[in-house]
Amino acid sequence: MAPHHLRYGVRENLAQFSHQLIQVLLVGFAIGMTRTVVPALAESEFGLERGSFLLLSSFVVAFGAVKAIMNFVAGRLSERIGRKRVLVLGWAVALPIPVMIWYAPGWDWIVAATVLLGINQGLCWSMTQTAKLDITRMEERGLTMGLNEFAGYVGVALAGIITAYAAELVGAREGLLVFGLTVVVLALVLSAVWVEETLPWAQAETAAHGAAPPQHPPRYAQGVSEQPSTAEVFAVMSWRDRRLAAVSQAGLVEKFIDALVWVMFPVFLVAQDASLTEVGWIVGVFGFVWGGSQLVTGRLSDHVGRFWPNVIGMWICGAGVAMVVLGSGALWWSISAGVAGFGMALLYPNLSAAVADITPPAWRGSAIGIYRFWRDLGYAVGALGLGIVANLSGGAEASFWFVAVSMFASGAVLAWLGEETHPRINPATEPARPPA
Repeated sequence: MAPHHLRYGVRENLAQFSHQLIQVLLVGFAIGMTRTVVPALAESEFGLERGSFLLLSSFVVAFGAVKAIMNFVAGRLSERIGRKRVLVLGWAVALPIPVMIWYAPGWDWIVAATVLLGINQGLCWSMTQTAKLDITRMEERGLTMGLNEFAGYVGVALAGIITAYAAELVGAREGLLVFGLTVVVLALVLSAVWVEETLPWAQAETAAHGAAPPQHPPRYAQGVSEQPSTAEVFAVMSWRDRRLAAVSQAGLVEKFIDALVWVMFPVFLVAQDASLTEVGWIVGVFGFVWGGSQLVTGRLSDHVGRFWPNVIGMWICGAGVAMVVLGSGALWWSISAGVAGFGMALLYPNLSAAVADITPPAWRGSAIGIYRFWRDLGYAVGALGLGIVANLSGGAEASFWFVAVSMFASGAVLAWLGEETHPRINPATEPARPPA
């Protein structure tokens, strides 16, 4: 039985909320350390043959496939053993990664290290998100997701810049080793010592909703069992509920941009004679705008709803990606990256918030895990598509058009199949009673 004294809200749980923000910042550092140095120096430092676009994209394909599966596992597992244990496990898995990159005699070691990174990210990022949703109120979900993704993607951007400078100062391998070990050990200690278990909040919310429906009843997915199996939740998220299916496909396609920025953007910029630190800053603009804007866009959706920020964000992202290859120069590329980053800020926290809006607390962790499965599978699908297109065309430019067209098309599907999910703006006609 969950305790009755638990309080909900960012302010009411500020200390624990802050600990979770630090965790997601460190999660961003962990993935960000591979964003600039590894792809930019794949040939000179890790022995990858020039023009091997499919091999270059292989480490992101591996990352995306593994992270997608771990998101799926993490959501269900956290409902059985708790959020904190999954978080600690994720950081323990990350311990060998910096050493593997430092030692790597060839590209296969980078791919293997990225598999472990996928496990780490799937477990840890999922738990920081789910834990914050556990302890905050319904009307704060947009803000919660905005702060979560702000911290994570500012971490990604900062890590890319810091490791670029470290590579130039002490060498790529040594810089990644020191930075990576510092991040992982610190995160493991903090998660074990200061992070609290938040599963009781989710259990208490389920009990409270069953006793007294909220003022603005959510439009929960219909026709779902009281105790849905993993297979049933997967079906609801993937095709049975058209709204959740629309959000899941949008999540998958928007990760094409992240794969592009990770794999092809550094290669494209280096081919245009940009220095490693210039690459770090230009790619960093994408992360900073994405992360920083979410402080506004997440909260915005609590007032105006999730639907239009998500749809418009998809289309703005597509425009920003297309802009990259329509001009030249560091300023133009930075502006283009900023446009794409702002589009991501509109959609990224609000796709997740939409899932949280219309899934009951009893199986919300599983629902978020399955959404994140589809979303991060986009890393693998997108990176594979990027590699094939670049290989066929003989250059990185075509991969930008592949992503831009995909974003416009996916946004159209979301506009067609989706609907407003915010309970205050579009409440259910009948009170929703999630299973106890």
